[in-house]
Amino acid sequence: MSLTPIKTGITLAELDAWGTVADLGSEILEGEVKAFGKMTAGAPTDPVSAAYFGTTGGKFRMVYPFNEQATVLSGEVILTDESTGQTTRFKAGDSWYVAKGTPVLWEVPGESFVKHYYAVA
Repeated sequence: MSLTPIKTGITLAELDAWGTVADLGSEILEGEVKAFGKMTAGAPTDPVSAAYFGTTGGKFRMVYPFNEQATVLSGEVILTDESTGQTTRFKAGDSWYVAKGTPVLWEVPGESFVKHYYAVA
């Protein structure tokens, strides 16, 4: 299918288990922070990809490996750009853009959150 609808309200139960965020190169600071996802275009190693991605609650740090535009579909997440100190809370319907190489502190205050992202290496 060339046209792929992005579902709002999606939950972790609808995604595939991807291990923990540490398995994806992040540093876990609080909680186990399990990762879940489902590709909607390409593969994670492709120059351009898109996917649903979500985690269980907790706190972790990562340096972005790609440029990303993302929209929260369920739950909420608090992101801090560690290079500037800017902190923003994102809830369902909110979007962001982050540049490759940006160090980001993630806090998932509830049980989970899910976003859909579009990434360019």
